[in-house]
Amino acid sequence: MRIGLLTEGGYPYVSGEAGLWCDRLVRGLGQHEFDVYALTRSERQEARGWVPLPPQVSRVRTASLWDAEDDGVVYGRRARRRFAEHYGELAATLSATVPGQVPGAAGTVSRADSEAAPDQSALEADRFANALYGLAELARDERGLPRALRSETAVRALERACRAPGAHRLAREARVPDLLTVAARLERALRPLSLDWYEDDGLGAVDLCHAASGGTAALPGLLARHFCEVPLLVTEYGVRLRAHYLTDPDSSPSIRALLAAFHGRLAAETYRRAALITPGNAHARRWQERCGADRAKLRTVHPGMDATPFAEAGESPECADPRTLVWVGRVEPAKDLVSLLHAFAEIRKEEPGARLRIVGGPADPEGAAYLAHCKGLAAQLFPDEADGPHAVGSNPVSFEETGGPELPSRADAYASGALVVLSSVVEGFPAGLVEAMFCGRATVSTDVGAVVEAIGGTGLVVPPRNPRALAEACVALLRDPERRARLGAAARARALELFTVEQNVAAFHGIYLDILSRTPARRVVLDETGEPVPFSAPAEGHVPGRWTESTARAAVRGGPGWATDAPVRATVRDPASEKTPAGTAGGPNPDASDMGPPAAVPLTAIDEPSAMASVPVTEGVR
Repeated sequence: MRIGLLTEGGYPYVSGEAGLWCDRLVRGLGQHEFDVYALTRSERQEARGWVPLPPQVSRVRTASLWDAEDDGVVYGRRARRRFAEHYGELAATLSATVPGQVPGAAGTVSRADSEAAPDQSALEADRFANALYGLAELARDERGLPRALRSETAVRALERACRAPGAHRLAREARVPDLLTVAARLERALRPLSLDWYEDDGLGAVDLCHAASGGTAALPGLLARHFCEVPLLVTEYGVRLRAHYLTDPDSSPSIRALLAAFHGRLAAETYRRAALITPGNAHARRWQERCGADRAKLRTVHPGMDATPFAEAGESPECADPRTLVWVGRVEPAKDLVSLLHAFAEIRKEEPGARLRIVGGPADPEGAAYLAHCKGLAAQLFPDEADGPHAVGSNPVSFEETGGPELPSRADAYASGALVVLSSVVEGFPAGLVEAMFCGRATVSTDVGAVVEAIGGTGLVVPPRNPRALAEACVALLRDPERRARLGAAARARALELFTVEQNVAAFHGIYLDILSRTPARRVVLDETGEPVPFSAPAEGHVPGRWTESTARAAVRGGPGWATDAPVRATVRDPASEKTPAGTAGGPNPDASDMGPPAAVPLTAIDEPSAMASVPVTEGVR
């Protein structure tokens, strides 16, 4: 079958999030054909290029979410009126207090109120969806939307919604700078509405859209379903609404409330329209259920990781130093290395010969500052110790990075110690902990995110921000080598059973076939009398590759698979606009005949170029 893989800030770029998982999925499913549709987040990411692509990737199309070029599309009076109506409805759903609203909306309600007004909740969900798809249809008809999203009309519609009766308190408190920021963020999140990916030669030609994350990455899948009836599969290893709560803490409460409302509404619409949803762990699954996901659509698929680099360490656990604790990861405040250092001070009181190796580096200036703080704290808690008056002192805590002669790889880092520690206060799926399990190491972890689900009963779990409990668990395992060995062996067996690439690829192969088996065929096959045969082209019967004749792959859009007449679209384009887009220099305006003079308040661009952008699209075909 032909899969449209949708990514944001990820595959096929070298520095993309979840890029490794997508690459393993694509390479593991060589029997299928993949079209990659990627949204990029920065110029630096684009400059670093793509990873080597396997032959089953037949097309890559990209669109930018970071640049600030103008699309040059100027709306006529009728189009401006349509935009104001749809954008006003979208803003109203974000600012209003609604009983039973999805998590992240700009208000809170009790369970009794939520159960008392289910119809109101469904009405608001439909209102948001109608506004979203109305903007998408407008962008399709007018060949663009970014300038309108950055216009004064958009900001004024947002302001009216926040000042309307019934708006939430935080929405009413929004000031002009807050409204400008929210409008700019919404413009960025809604850029996929303006792309030309939703035609029969784009996402309309795939059998299934697979979004590698929720949020903006899933928007093209929603529109492919809306315009072309392509089924949508959504995979989330970290829920975007949760990420919104954890990022941008310096924004005002009004900005955070309105944007949380948008992300919550978009998540609910994505889950409602998806054929299946595959969370990577139970922690993500609980967030999805809170956002309105139907439990019948949820199938947990654990992330697949390559166990080969860790095989040698896992098969020889006796090589580890029995007195060494190891922490491996990215240095940042959420990892709470300060609590780990205080816990190690307690460990040293019970086990004076213990050592702690902190392996990893910062990813940004904040992480670099945090690393410097941790080094200073370690020097204060553990003065350099020497064996004698003529020996050089050394600190029992070392800060290292992989790639050197002592620790060439992460596997060597895990293999250097008998016990692996995780001290995070915020965690999604603990990939580093699974790597330690592949190495056959016992673990002590804080109870955050999906840690308990990952380790099962193969490690010790303590509350976060509790150095004393962390120290007691580590001392218990340092003093009991037999227990460490049992836990390490059980951890390795669990990881090899649940978290390998093979199980992940096999699970998605079965899910693809399951979705397509319940989806009517959209290719027309005629019997001997010339009548269409419904459900005659099963997904597993599709041979990857392109036919030389474009007519060999007819498709029915906008109606049942057995319809014989040409489908009728919900919106009809003006023939004049097919030749020259409306509003361009020298081009005809399709509304000029019945509109009269332009409106008194034209759409004008807001003067915030750093936060706003158009949607240039590039394409590469392999």
